[in-house]
Amino acid sequence: MLIELTGRTALVTGSTQGIGLAIATTLADAGARVAVNGRAGDTVASVIAALREEHADRDLVAAPGDVTDVAGADAVLAATGDIDILVNNLGIFGAMPALDITDDDWRRYFDVNVLAAVRLIRSALPGMKERGWGRVLNIASDSAVVIPAEMIHYGMSKTALLAVSRGFAKDAAGTGVTVNSVLAGPTHTGGVEDFVYELVDRSLPWDEAQREFMRLHRPQSLLQRLIEPEEIANMVAYLSSPLASATTGAAVRVDGGYIDSIVP
Repeated sequence: MLIELTGRTALVTGSTQGIGLAIATTLADAGARVAVNGRAGDTVASVIAALREEHADRDLVAAPGDVTDVAGADAVLAATGDIDILVNNLGIFGAMPALDITDDDWRRYFDVNVLAAVRLIRSALPGMKERGWGRVLNIASDSAVVIPAEMIHYGMSKTALLAVSRGFAKDAAGTGVTVNSVLAGPTHTGGVEDFVYELVDRSLPWDEAQREFMRLHRPQSLLQRLIEPEEIANMVAYLSSPLASATTGAAVRVDGGYIDSIVP
């Protein structure tokens, strides 16, 4: 199965680290021109330099800016140009007792995790529809379905992304543009190792430590280990490609079996 994205331009928000960086790298390796996004211009530049050092022929463009802000989003869009593949990866999360979540907290999570994605879709989708081809992918989470008691505001925002994806897929019906969300499960990203070692024996090697963490704290996972960012990126690359032309309006799972459901 050959994933070929040469001639396509992709914007991946929050792509200087973690899942976003893995997605940007995978799309670039499939031939796409990829706009790397982060709030700080120097960070974006250093990430691009590192990616080009690994493979000099990667087609990368710097698109720094805070996409949660109208002016920042406009700057990112201007730096990127016409978008064929939009990956709304940027998101925030954090634990908080349910009754301590303030109105401002609820608004902030909605603004960052939902409204920023909506704003970019609203800007990119008309051009995709006019050209007759496009891919919009919203990176959601198992928390959209299995709402975590310790961060229901985060779960709410990811549930909202599923509705956003389905709704815009209907708007793009019959145009050659697909809109989907990706339900990512517990993933090995920056800071997660420290979090794991706060909960399990620090003397354990990493492979054993993460499996112990999953056994004790995420027992519903069928994978029984953390997902690597590249595994999320592989699904995104497929959904971004012409091979996924019949998949739209869907919530596609890369959750390691975490969500206890036989329905996607």
